[in-house]
Amino acid sequence: MTTRPAVADTIPLETRTSNDTTKNLPAAPELVIKAGASQAGYWRDLWHYRELFFFLAWRDILVRYKQTVAGVSWALLQPLMTTLVFTFIFGKVAQLPSHSAPYPVLVLAAMLPWQLFASSLTGAGDSLLSNAGLISKIYFPRMIIPLAAVVVALVNFLIALVLLAAMMLFYQVLPTWRLVGLIPFTILAMAAAAGAGLITSAMTVRYRDLRFIVPFVVQIGFFISPVGYAVSVVPEKYQWLYWMNPLVGVIEGFRWSILGGKIPIHWAGFSVSILLIAGLFALGTTLFRAVERSAADYI
Repeated sequence: MTTRPAVADTIPLETRTSNDTTKNLPAAPELVIKAGASQAGYWRDLWHYRELFFFLAWRDILVRYKQTVAGVSWALLQPLMTTLVFTFIFGKVAQLPSHSAPYPVLVLAAMLPWQLFASSLTGAGDSLLSNAGLISKIYFPRMIIPLAAVVVALVNFLIALVLLAAMMLFYQVLPTWRLVGLIPFTILAMAAAAGAGLITSAMTVRYRDLRFIVPFVVQIGFFISPVGYAVSVVPEKYQWLYWMNPLVGVIEGFRWSILGGKIPIHWAGFSVSILLIAGLFALGTTLFRAVERSAADYI
């Protein structure tokens, strides 16, 4: 009687060896790219991508002044024209007090930190939407994008300092040791701008109508900040409410640094401004980190 061979015996030896080897191979490694889970890891990522940060800032600077008639002069013309208008309206017509300081210098000393804040806030608000193609393709800390807008505004601020120096020379306002105070006050203005910019950029990703609300809020903030007038104009009973605007302390600090003892600084109100700016920056980073994880999906 003939015996039928088993099915396993009919499979070639090479095929059986290959299948057995494949079963024993480990699974292919899976590459996962994600942001730093902790705050420390995230800040390390920001430092690691610092070249991208400077590249984005430099790109925005070139785009702003490319194919313009006046070029970099726009950074000087805007604060100059605003200063002249405010000097005429508040200094000549309304005759508001200036503490014996030249009114144009009083206005310009406040105009520069305000424009640093306003330009940063406006630029950061649309920054994520403007870079939607970049965000949806590769990983990098998204916080780089709105922070780059602050650097662009800082460049305009540094250019406008030339106008301030020329105006101080024209009105014979001699600099004093207080001028070094411009450095910490500028850092505070940048921190306030970064905190507010992170909040607006994070919220704009989900609520697109904020792009139209932010310019309106900036316009309102321009008039409730002491740009065209001194804080002493505000009635005493409303001073505590007025100092809830974090830029009031920054603006008064700028005037104190430039005009010296002619402009007194309210250290109690200035301390409130520091606390508010610190809270604004902390809120901005926290909210941005929460929205950042799903930003590519909404964009």
